[in-house]
Amino acid sequence: MIKTLSPGEIARLCDVHQRTVSRWIASGKLKGHQLPGRGDYRVIESDFIAFAKDHGIPVGFDESTEPTILVIDDEAPVRRALRRVLSQANYKVVEAENSFIAGAMLERSKPSLITLDLMMPGIRSEHVFDFLRSQTDRANVPVVVISAAPEAALEEARRNGATAVIAKPFNNDDLLACIAGLLKTG
Repeated sequence: MIKTLSPGEIARLCDVHQRTVSRWIASGKLKGHQLPGRGDYRVIESDFIAFAKDHGIPVGFDESTEPTILVIDDEAPVRRALRRVLSQANYKVVEAENSFIAGAMLERSKPSLITLDLMMPGIRSEHVFDFLRSQTDRANVPVVVISAAPEAALEEARRNGATAVIAKPFNNDDLLACIAGLLKTG
């Protein structure tokens, strides 16, 4: 199946405004197509990657030596809070608000650790753990579930492969201690 990105998804990956991405497409700089009837643009993922490389556009990751943490959560305020806390502790943070972006960021950013919210539309934790464990280069990436899910769901996440589980609301110091411990042993 061919993966496509919307201008909004590309804008978040490139840290630019969505109108900028639409202009790139309309001017022919970025290869894209319009959906019939609605006029919304879509870009094939491989075309986007080629465009970003050709134009030297960093797409939400770099080659830094800081450990990279992929934050997967559909709530923007939670992603911002995690970014703030983790960045202040000298971790590089990349974010994903849905499973599609998570898959793209997983491939591109090669995270040292993943945080995952269990209560997201379209994401089932057991599928995430199965996928990670099936990838030889990602099989040992620690996954910290950070969720307001009921205790039974948190226990199920542990059984399915979560390396650690932290209930929301979380304590920043406890979160940082957990992550530091996992990255030292991982």
